[in-house]
Amino acid sequence: MGKKTLLWLQGLSCNGNSQSLLNAENPSFYELFSRVELIFHPEISYKENILQVLEKVLSDRKKVNFLVIEGSITTNKRFHRIGDYTIGELIDRLKNKVDYIIAAGNCASFGNIPVLYREHKDIRGLQFKFKERKGFLPPDFKTKSGYPVINITGCPMHPSWFTQTLIALLEGRKVILDKYNRPKEFFMYLSHDGCLRNEYFEWKVEAEEFGHKEGCLFYNLGCRAPMTHAPCNKILWNRVSSKTRAGLPCFGCTEFDFPLRENYFETKKNIGIPEDVPLGVSKRVYITITGVAKTLKNERLSKKLEETD
Repeated sequence: MGKKTLLWLQGLSCNGNSQSLLNAENPSFYELFSRVELIFHPEISYKENILQVLEKVLSDRKKVNFLVIEGSITTNKRFHRIGDYTIGELIDRLKNKVDYIIAAGNCASFGNIPVLYREHKDIRGLQFKFKERKGFLPPDFKTKSGYPVINITGCPMHPSWFTQTLIALLEGRKVILDKYNRPKEFFMYLSHDGCLRNEYFEWKVEAEEFGHKEGCLFYNLGCRAPMTHAPCNKILWNRVSSKTRAGLPCFGCTEFDFPLRENYFETKKNIGIPEDVPLGVSKRVYITITGVAKTLKNERLSKKLEETD
């Protein structure tokens, strides 16, 4: 048997997920595509142009096992066109030919930022439009493998989330998905898990401004890590860092509502209580825990890290 094949197409996209993929390390981009035949990728392919490739695929002279879509979906040629096809028309013609469809990033998964451009209402993700199952493909759609569209969310996605999911499928391992069709192997965690500022979160010691190693970024500075499904602090970016480790709040970019927020550096509150509290607790419980933590002040956390013994 020959190698499994992969075709990568782009809809309405900034190419961020492609750029992320080029930074893959475990496995690397080159290791991955030593195991999979890359039929075409718009950023790196040069031997054949996309129209030549599509002619072979659509005429069944070239089999596609993995169809990867990056970017939001539209059928409006004013917004997007590959030859005479829009990305929506191509997906419609390819959807029953492939074994798996993988949405690379939030735009392909949920529609993301392009959906906010309201002039044309058909812009959406593959099976979702934000949290609703009103994507381009029907809610009950499944490929020949029996999977729905597999969503690797993020803006951009972490390359390891994509490569390790692809390797699992290549090896015939079952990939368990959550309610948004994301692999639970990665998205059962929260971005909050593994954050170096977690002790500050537990004792309710809050940062008042950016640029400091101390303090939690949740209460004042808009951090979404306690309610964002992503392993960013478990599988680090470039094996080095994450937003919170670099001193920035998590923006929640793996979730369906990522682009709907107005200010990414502000925590909206009502009478001093955050509108969104950490997943798994009620506002009443959050208020109780906060009150107890502030009463039982941790003196060590009131100092600069360089000053502690």
